[in-house]
Amino acid sequence: MARPLRIEYKSAFYHITARGNERKEIFRDDKDRQRFLDYLETSVNRYKAIIHVYCLMGNHYHLLLSTPDGNLSKIMHHINGGYTTYFNKRHKRSGHLFQGRYKAILVDADPYAGELSRYIHLNPVRAGMVRQAQQYRWTSYAAYTGKTKKSPWLTVDWLLQYFGKKTAEARKAYRFFVETKFDSNEDPLKNTTSTLILGTAEFIDNIRDKYLLEKKKGRDIPALRELTKISLDAIIKAVDQTCGGVPYITRKAAIYISHHYSGRTLREIGHRFGVGESAVAQASRRFETEIRESRMLKRRIDSVRKSLKL
Repeated sequence: MARPLRIEYKSAFYHITARGNERKEIFRDDKDRQRFLDYLETSVNRYKAIIHVYCLMGNHYHLLLSTPDGNLSKIMHHINGGYTTYFNKRHKRSGHLFQGRYKAILVDADPYAGELSRYIHLNPVRAGMVRQAQQYRWTSYAAYTGKTKKSPWLTVDWLLQYFGKKTAEARKAYRFFVETKFDSNEDPLKNTTSTLILGTAEFIDNIRDKYLLEKKKGRDIPALRELTKISLDAIIKAVDQTCGGVPYITRKAAIYISHHYSGRTLREIGHRFGVGESAVAQASRRFETEIRESRMLKRRIDSVRKSLKL
């Protein structure tokens, strides 16, 4: 199985989660939970991690953290590795505690950090453990609302700044944001691209261009291939700008480019253009013949390819 692709750079922002092996508990009591928080604290002191949000459940945990030094791997080795050693020693067990490697989703923080923090803080509510987020002790929620004193290693000001200039009004607004907009089906992570990145199209393109295109071939290639797929909307927009004013040509060109370069399935392309799978393949073949017979069409398609960096 291909290893998860890791994207690391200075000041990156991540949603981290890890589950117990075979979905077994990773926290058996409050002493375990407190020790895990101790590892979060030392990750801040030793590796300059910035912990924004946390939630410790029974068989998994969630974190929102950022890495000023671009050293996520070191931070997570310290947290998961150190806690596993502690847990195995205390509970007289051996072997893996966590199910595979932790999952790290790179996050476009400005548009998504608030939604993710709400999603994380409401985990115990969705699980039926408590009726209100503030009733669960092992999250950072109480520190955000001012119900408990904030641990020195926890950073809440960065996120609260989006909810108000003054601390009191920001806390009140954040609590309203979390507790009055609860939806058990809400999951901002459903918009994640290839299980790697949660962000706007511009953010994803920037990450791809700056950090991924020069990645060496190897176990990460399947993830890279998925991530570097071009959206059908981007193709349609590029074709429209180049072939605008001629709808008949624009549609055929968009289907052709999508078929040859998007990395999408015939079903996905057909669904976007309202035709069947076989119709996509046939339209693409016919337009390819037209391109060979028309220099004007070839120039336009070359322009589209160039604009999309194909």
